Amino acid sequence: MAILHCTPLPFLSLRTTLCSSKSTLTSTLTNPTTTKTRNPLFLAMNSLAKSEPVSSSGSSSSTYEVPELDANDMDRVADNAFRRYTWNTKRSGKGTAIVWFRNDLRVLDNEALYKAWLSSETVLPVYCVDPRLFATTYHFGFPKTGALRAQFLLECVVDLRKNLMKKGLNLLVQHGKPEEILPSLAKAFQAHTVYAQKETCSEELNVERLVMEGLKQVATSSGESSGVTVSNNILKLQLVWGTTMYHLDDLPFDATSLPDMYTQFRKIIEAKCTIRSCIKLPPSLGPPPLIEDWGCLPSLEQLGLCSQNVIKGMKFVGGETAGLSRVHEYFWKKDLLKVYKETRNGMLGPDYSTKFSPWLASGSLSPRFIYEEVKRYENERLANSSTYWVLFELIWRDYFRFLSVKYGNSLFHLGGPRKVHRNWSQDKNLFESWRDGCTGYPLIDANMKELSTTGFMSNRGRQIVCSFLVRDMGIDWRMGAEWFETCLLDYDPCSNYGNWTYGSGVGNDPREDRYFSIPKQAQTYDPEGEYVAYWLPQLHKIQKEKRNFPANMYIPQIVPLKFGTISGNNKDRFGARRINNERKWNFQKK
Repeated sequence: MAILHCTPLPFLSLRTTLCSSKSTLTSTLTNPTTTKTRNPLFLAMNSLAKSEPVSSSGSSSSTYEVPELDANDMDRVADNAFRRYTWNTKRSGKGTAIVWFRNDLRVLDNEALYKAWLSSETVLPVYCVDPRLFATTYHFGFPKTGALRAQFLLECVVDLRKNLMKKGLNLLVQHGKPEEILPSLAKAFQAHTVYAQKETCSEELNVERLVMEGLKQVATSSGESSGVTVSNNILKLQLVWGTTMYHLDDLPFDATSLPDMYTQFRKIIEAKCTIRSCIKLPPSLGPPPLIEDWGCLPSLEQLGLCSQNVIKGMKFVGGETAGLSRVHEYFWKKDLLKVYKETRNGMLGPDYSTKFSPWLASGSLSPRFIYEEVKRYENERLANSSTYWVLFELIWRDYFRFLSVKYGNSLFHLGGPRKVHRNWSQDKNLFESWRDGCTGYPLIDANMKELSTTGFMSNRGRQIVCSFLVRDMGIDWRMGAEWFETCLLDYDPCSNYGNWTYGSGVGNDPREDRYFSIPKQAQTYDPEGEYVAYWLPQLHKIQKEKRNFPANMYIPQIVPLKFGTISGNNKDRFGARRINNERKWNFQKK
C-alpha cells in the first residue's frame, strides 16, 4: 500500500480590485506564496454591515446563529441520526476505491461513499480545493465564491472530515484541479474506481469529462507498463445521482421530455413516483489507506478573500452536523414545521422558514433525509398543509435540477431557454445602486444589505429584488444572477439561474410579465417596517407606517417604478397593477 506524502500544490488566488467605490471589477491572478492579497470587495461588504449598529428595536445589533444549538448538542443530534441510519452488512470488494467529494459534503445518505466501501477493501475519500471555484464569473467578472460562502464551505469540509473519522476514515484534502489530482492518486494507490456525485451544468460536466480522460490515460499507461491488456485494466469514474429528492432514473419520462410547467411536473411525479430510502452505512467504513499527511484546508486569505464576520442578522454554521441539527431544531425542538406554510413568507429572524438551503446547496444535507423526517413528524405529531409544503418546495428544487438536464447551457444565455429577445441595459451605476442597497426603496435596499452582510436573503426578498432589477430598472438579469452567485451561501447553478430566468421572463414561467409591486409587497410582508428598520437603522425613528415610504426622509429613488408610485402620505401606493406572486424563489428552502 502506498504511503502518500502530501506536497502543497501551487494555488492561484483571486485578487479583486475596486477602482473606486462604485467601479468595474478588475481581476488579476497572483501567487499567494509571494503576495498576500486582501479583497477590497469584501472589505466594502464588511463596511456595509458595520455601518448599521442598531436593530429596529433600537437595541444593540444582534446576530442569530443558525442552528442555535451549541456544539455538544449538535454532535449529539448528528450521532443520533447516524445511529438511525446504520446497519450491519459485509463488503465484498477488493482493492482501493476513491470517493471524490464535490457538492455532496455529507456522510449520511451518500451513495457514492457507500458504493466505494462496498466495492473495495480500502476507501480513500478526497476533496479537491479547485482554484476555478475562486475565479470570476463568466460575463461580469464578479468573484465566483464570496468570503461568506467560502467560509461556510470550509466549515462543511472540516465537518465532513470529522464525520468520516467517526466512521473509521479520513479526508484527503488536495489543492488543485480534480483532473490532475485524481488520476495521480488513482495511480499511486492502484485504485480501480473513482466514485462521485453526478452534476448537471456545463462547468461541472467539463470537469467530469477531464477526470474521465485522465483516468483513461492512467489505465492505459499502467496496463502497458505491467503488460496487462487495457481491457483488463480499466480505471473507471462512476457517477451516482444524489442531489434530488426524486431520483432522475425514477421519473416517468426522459429528462428531455420534462414538462415545462412546474404544476404539471409536480402532479405527474406525485402520482407516479416514489422516493427512495436514505442509504444506510455500516458502523465502520475503515480502514483508511496509509497516508502520512492528509492535508489541510487553505485560509480565506490564501483563497484571495478577506475574512468577513457576520455582526448582524443570521450567521449560518457550515457542515453536516449543523445541517442535521437545524432539521432537529426546526422540526422537533421548536416544533415549527406545523406552521411553516403560514410563516414561510417572513423576512426577519431565523425561524420564519426552515433555512435548510445552505446545507442542501453544499450537499451537507440530503433532501431524502428531510423527506423522511417530515414523514416521521407526520406519524409522531401531525400532518397538515405545512408539512406537505416543505416537500412541495423540495419538488421545486428537484424541478430546477431536472430543467438543467433538459436545457443545458441555455439557462445561462441572455434569452434563456425560450430564446427571448429583449433590450437589456447593463448600466453600471444603476446596477451598483441595486448591488449596494442604495436604490431609494427601503425594501430593496434592506434586502440587498442583508445579502451582503449575511450571505442570505429570504425567499420573498429574492423575488422582490429580482423583479425590481429586471422590471423597474431594465437591467440584464445575468448581472443579478452573477451577483447572487458571489454572495449567496446557498448558491447552486440550477436553482440560481433557473429562478433568475423564471423571474426575468426568459424561463419557463407561463406569465412572462410577472411583476412584484414594491408598495404591495411592503404592506403585505413588512407592514410596520420592522424589517427595513432593522437593516436601515436610519428609518427606526420614522413612524412605522412610513418606514417603507419615507419620501424625502430617505435617499432619492434611483428610478421610478414601472407600475405605481410611492408617495410620502402612502395613500395610493399599490400602483396600476396588482399581481399575485405566489411562485416561490426556490433555493430550498429559505
